[in-house]
Amino acid sequence: MPELLIRNARIMDPFNELDEKMDVMISRGRIAALAKELPVQGRESIQAEGMVLAPGFLEIHAHLREPGKEDAETLESGLESALRGGYTAVCCMPNTDPPLDNAAIVEGIAAKARDLGLADLFPVGCISRRREGSELAEMALMHLSEAHVRAFSDDGSGVADSGLMRRAMEYVQAFDGLLISHAEEAALSRGGQINEGTVSTEMGLKGIPALAEEVMVARDLLLAEETGCRLHLAHLSTARSVRMLREAKERGVRVTAEVTPHHLLLSEMDIAGYDTVFKVNPPLRTPHDVRYLQEALADGTIDAIATDHAPHTIEDKEKEFDYAPFGVVGMESAFPVLYSELVLAGGLDPMRLIALLTSGPARVLGLQPPQYGAGIVEGARADLVIMDVENEWTLDAKRFASKGRNCPFHGRRVKGRIRCTLKNGGVAYRLAEAGSG
Repeated sequence: MPELLIRNARIMDPFNELDEKMDVMISRGRIAALAKELPVQGRESIQAEGMVLAPGFLEIHAHLREPGKEDAETLESGLESALRGGYTAVCCMPNTDPPLDNAAIVEGIAAKARDLGLADLFPVGCISRRREGSELAEMALMHLSEAHVRAFSDDGSGVADSGLMRRAMEYVQAFDGLLISHAEEAALSRGGQINEGTVSTEMGLKGIPALAEEVMVARDLLLAEETGCRLHLAHLSTARSVRMLREAKERGVRVTAEVTPHHLLLSEMDIAGYDTVFKVNPPLRTPHDVRYLQEALADGTIDAIATDHAPHTIEDKEKEFDYAPFGVVGMESAFPVLYSELVLAGGLDPMRLIALLTSGPARVLGLQPPQYGAGIVEGARADLVIMDVENEWTLDAKRFASKGRNCPFHGRRVKGRIRCTLKNGGVAYRLAEAGSG
């Protein structure tokens, strides 16, 4: 592999608190040097003047659908989508068919991902067998397997049995595993389509109350406080959930949380014409909830941004609203919409945004180098992303690498684009026509 020189980039590396314009030389898959005006002779170079160079993003919540739903997404299409979005590592959720509830199946998908040679894959295992919520899955064996599973979730369903959730928390303490809570009380949300409130009433759709999330958040925070388990709250969507999270952190509970771009930037007011692309779980909430989530993002209460990438076939999403599945795709749209709306329009520090996509997720999972998280320093693996922050363009879901077209930001004019993603020092994705709109 020839040496590669990235020239004149603004390096933004939250792992090492580095924000400086420099050249970066890459050799044999690793960062060989950082300095101003490194010699170009004999090296392939990428001119990155006016662009930002950052560690590759870490997606901690994606549904790659394999095995069982390859018509909606495969490991290959999902990991290619990740690279186009600047992600060099992805956690795949276990609500597949069959579910990721044993060592053999997580080893199988991890091995297939390695053979593909795209983004790194970190499988998330099930908490309960078959995600049925009745008995624990073999979490220790998944952790000890070659896949080295670090986190466990029944995502897509909340663990209704409080006793089982408590046993799971006690069980993973033996290896300091992480439990990811899908905070939803099904008895309160069952049959719901969008947020319960004025909009659901006007549209004649059964609502999902904020309480369905908040009841489960409260329970899991109490259980985590009692057991000392590491708990991660997935896709928080309400102001009261965030208040409970903040209070729990102040008490010393070992809890982290994520929010999604769609919950940060869209509300129930954006649902129009019964368009099922806006049907997500948890649902889009009120403008008040959106403002509160954004504030919690800026003040450090929220630890990470996760897309909850959930592709579906066009045929499934085009069903009547009541019958269409929940979910949106998000890895290829995440950076541009977040940069446009939160940084340029909202005043969020760009370093904070990059941290929420890199060092924040790494801390949530407890990842350490060489798996992920060295940042941009000499000797580190060259998993990097170059962002053209001046490129203004229109998001087009029809051109995504993902099989999913269910993107709520399709057609939006944005500023900021992934120019290039490097994996192990090689160019894994390069924008075909940089600067095109």
